[in-house]
Amino acid sequence: MSEKSKSDKISELALRRGFYFPAAEIYSDAPAGFWDYGPLGSVLKRRIIDVWRKTIIARDEMLEIDGAQILPENVFEASGHLKSFVDPLTECKKCKKIFRADRLIQDRTGKMVPEALSTKELDDLIHMHTVTCPECGGELSRVLKFNMMFRFTSGPKMDSKVALRPETCQSIFLDFPRIYRAMRAKLPIGIAQVGRSFRNEISPRQSLVRLRELIQAEVEVFFNPAKVEEFGKFDRVADKKLNFLLLSAEQGEMLTAREAVDRKIVQNRLVAYYLVLLTEFYEKLGISREKIRFRELPSEEKPFYAQSAWDLEIETSFGWLETVANHYRTDYDLRVHSEGSRTDLSVTDGNEKVLPWVWEDSMGIDRTLLVVLDAAYTAEGKRTYLKLPSYLAPIQVAVLPLVDRDGLTDKAKQIYDMLRSIFDASFDKEDSIGRRYYRMDEIGVPFAVTIDYDTLKDDTVTVRERDSRKQVRMKINEIENWLKQRLQIGCASANDW
Repeated sequence: MSEKSKSDKISELALRRGFYFPAAEIYSDAPAGFWDYGPLGSVLKRRIIDVWRKTIIARDEMLEIDGAQILPENVFEASGHLKSFVDPLTECKKCKKIFRADRLIQDRTGKMVPEALSTKELDDLIHMHTVTCPECGGELSRVLKFNMMFRFTSGPKMDSKVALRPETCQSIFLDFPRIYRAMRAKLPIGIAQVGRSFRNEISPRQSLVRLRELIQAEVEVFFNPAKVEEFGKFDRVADKKLNFLLLSAEQGEMLTAREAVDRKIVQNRLVAYYLVLLTEFYEKLGISREKIRFRELPSEEKPFYAQSAWDLEIETSFGWLETVANHYRTDYDLRVHSEGSRTDLSVTDGNEKVLPWVWEDSMGIDRTLLVVLDAAYTAEGKRTYLKLPSYLAPIQVAVLPLVDRDGLTDKAKQIYDMLRSIFDASFDKEDSIGRRYYRMDEIGVPFAVTIDYDTLKDDTVTVRERDSRKQVRMKINEIENWLKQRLQIGCASANDW
């Protein structure tokens, strides 16, 4: 039997230790593309969102909303989703299984298939490369365009056409003028939202990579295009480096934000600034800068609403994985919703009436959690552990009696009760101390407090650090402050022990 790949090991760990698992998995007919987060995964997800709020939302003084998941169908008619939010579908004539046509062609040829291709062009490619059903080898049907939105009706007469949102941002556009006035905002202003979106994917795959129910963290930055070059925040990040994969290049190129603007690789200073913020956010999650790149999208891959687009991709054991879609949306959204609703969505900027343009960062939280696990997964001989930044760990401290007797368990319980009111803590008294350390390391617990016989004599404990396995001795009343210092964003790393 061949050795499992790193990605397989991560998936196995996630299932076995309760990070995430298929929804309704006890039923054989449960649909694919829906996943539940277990006790560890739900906390890790929350921690990632907390870092997003601190390093992007709070740092940039953005406003955050929480919009409805169900919206009138007219919203998506105006936005273009009813017409353009489609994937190419093909069905096997023999076994009747359904697939995304572009994925089958891509798997056969090894080349990216442009999203803008017509059904006839896709049919021609299938014929040219003799693409058949991957399950049974059967002949494939003609390609159809399949709209991925979940649409239904509501109300007592079921006569109100509505849809589950395929992205969180539409509420931001619809609410923008009210938020702008209510919060006495000034351009440029970022408005953010984190929440669930729904896409009826043809072929959900690779666990959290492609889902039908997903969690997004989106930022829409509204600005006056006539004043974009006056964007003062850029000076704070001008010398920060970014990794660009340009259309004309096969490898990434590291450039400062200033160089990217001066060479007109990005539109303007505002765009470069928000790309830096995203890079620094992922570095806070434990991703090295060398594994983060911005891939420039060609015209055939760009969404219908974007003038230009950059995918933030991270190098993982799953390959280069897109985690953030970055779009220069111009005035598309406010303009189409102004027309669709017959409502003026322009605002006043100084003495000028303006319909703002929009820059968008659309982050997939599920994929981000997956790349965090991938970066943290560490194997050293027989030892496997998650090298998570301490402030991301779902369980922050474990309390372990050396042995389950002689009063050590009772003392450990007292310390555990003290710590669990402040930290996410775990208590474990089963098996040898070595096995318990292993269990805690495997799920990324950064610190373990061990209660031994000396604890009963002098009220001191041993605190073990996960990565280095170094241990320090301290008084019980020192533990709280010691942990607080090391569980903050920007705290000392294990290498500083």
